[in-house]
Amino acid sequence: MRTVFVFNGPNLSRLGTREPDVYGAQTFADLEALCRGVGRELGLSVEVRQTDDEAELVSWLHEAADGAIPVVLNPAAFTHYSYALRDAISQRTAPLVEVHISNPAAREEFRHTSVVAAVATGTIAGFGLRSYELALRAIAEEAA
Repeated sequence: MRTVFVFNGPNLSRLGTREPDVYGAQTFADLEALCRGVGRELGLSVEVRQTDDEAELVSWLHEAADGAIPVVLNPAAFTHYSYALRDAISQRTAPLVEVHISNPAAREEFRHTSVVAAVATGTIAGFGLRSYELALRAIAEEAA
């Protein structure tokens, strides 16, 4: 079974209580269950992680690159300014799909720019937690 990492940046552990009008009422536990369930359906072993620490996320991306492990990444606020994250992603050795629960392009202007999109395989945004499902399906197809 192929391993896929699902990495989540700052504040995503607060799903369900953080701005439910933007991010929905589902919790981080719901996100984990969704990703693992879709992974099983696709024959993938999915490991879900969340951190509020930029350095930890960079280390995880290095781990993925060193192991040629595909990644679904919601960089959250790091999307818009973390060149360290962008540089770590540029070292990837397997597909990496950037995901967002909301559609950043339809929100505040500062959210319109992603510094990581140019080094990702692709970006999926605006479909709620389903963005993760779509990303996992894309990775499964890339690996096939």
